[in-house]
Amino acid sequence: MKIGILGYGNLGRGVELSVKNNPDVELVAVFTRRNPDSVKIQTPNIPVVSANDAENWVGKIDVMILCGGSATDLPVQTPKFAEMFNVIDSFDTHAKIPEHFANVDVAAKNSNHVAIISVGWDPGLFSLARAYFNAVLPNGHDYTFWGKGVSQGHSDAIRRIKGVKNAKQYTVPIDAALDAVRSGVNPNLTTRQKHLRECYVVLEEGADAAEVEREIKTMPNYFADYDTTVNFISEDELLKNHAGLAHGGFVIRTGQTSAENKHVIEFSLKLDSNPEFTTNVLVAYARAAYRLNGEGKSGCMTAFDIAPAYLSPLDGATLRKTLL
Repeated sequence: MKIGILGYGNLGRGVELSVKNNPDVELVAVFTRRNPDSVKIQTPNIPVVSANDAENWVGKIDVMILCGGSATDLPVQTPKFAEMFNVIDSFDTHAKIPEHFANVDVAAKNSNHVAIISVGWDPGLFSLARAYFNAVLPNGHDYTFWGKGVSQGHSDAIRRIKGVKNAKQYTVPIDAALDAVRSGVNPNLTTRQKHLRECYVVLEEGADAAEVEREIKTMPNYFADYDTTVNFISEDELLKNHAGLAHGGFVIRTGQTSAENKHVIEFSLKLDSNPEFTTNVLVAYARAAYRLNGEGKSGCMTAFDIAPAYLSPLDGATLRKTLL
């Protein structure tokens, strides 16, 4: 399977690493909106190409893996590139997934390509866990917890505050809430009761720490609904102790199959590197897109539409023998 990478940030580098773990995958080219001469990749003899020249690679790439952001990149890029290639993206703005799906579906069907959107661990693997758990326990309650891990979007929101030089923000599940859910008592939890926000902030020289803290804690849609702690530290400490991109979380469903019997199902992830793990999921779904398109399928799909066997490099007989 010949793949291209569009965008060479954390996700693009992760896809490049993932190729080395998948012997049935070959990297053909990396596409960038930057000056291609300024982008140095880790794989020798692989061209770095302007994104504007992607149409020249039609027929040379089986799947294009899109590594842009969900806010402004993917809503434009995924429909555009689905006109030229089979594509995979990690669009993660949950509320806008139906709209994104509809736009991509038109482009992919018109060009006879497969596009699989919202691939990763949430949405993606966590979505599958919720679907399986709901099907198995129809009488129950869903709970999703994220962290402890770095929220890149929340960290960026802090860095945009006047007086902030650098920052990292961690989403932290509250142990008491987790314990209550796991006990099967089906608690009704508010946003504030489920997660904490921990912020580590480097100030610009002369910045007003009290004002920065106030702006963080009152920021709507990010921190106002949570108990938030703000820690002011040096840039050296930030780089030393908070350079990683660890993340993870839990999907839990509690339910009953009779008046006497209750059940708890849980799926969890603990990730040293959010982008490296996410990109391994992207590559697995790229394999599915390649196979499905080879069978004549087209249009937009999500993790819900893909049978597990399409993700694996193993054939059906081997899967049945070794994993079933």
